[in-house]
Amino acid sequence: GEDMSYQWRPTAGTHDVDALRSQDLLPEFGSQPEAEEWLGMYWSDLLEAGVSEVALWDDDRQVQPPMSLSS
Repeated sequence: GEDMSYQWRPTAGTHDVDALRSQDLLPEFGSQPEAEEWLGMYWSDLLEAGVSEVALWDDDRQVQPPMSLSS
């Protein structure tokens, strides 16, 4: 829906998108702060699932450039 459009999308890695979805690692958020708070808690889960970087999208607009999850 219109109100839940922010989403971290994998831009690199060995992940499987269906697996990420089934593990609830591709949630949508109502705001950018919510999305960033979630990433702060779950980035290591994404990394374990094979995602090496993510970009933040708002529907079809990229609002943050790809960001590496491994330090």
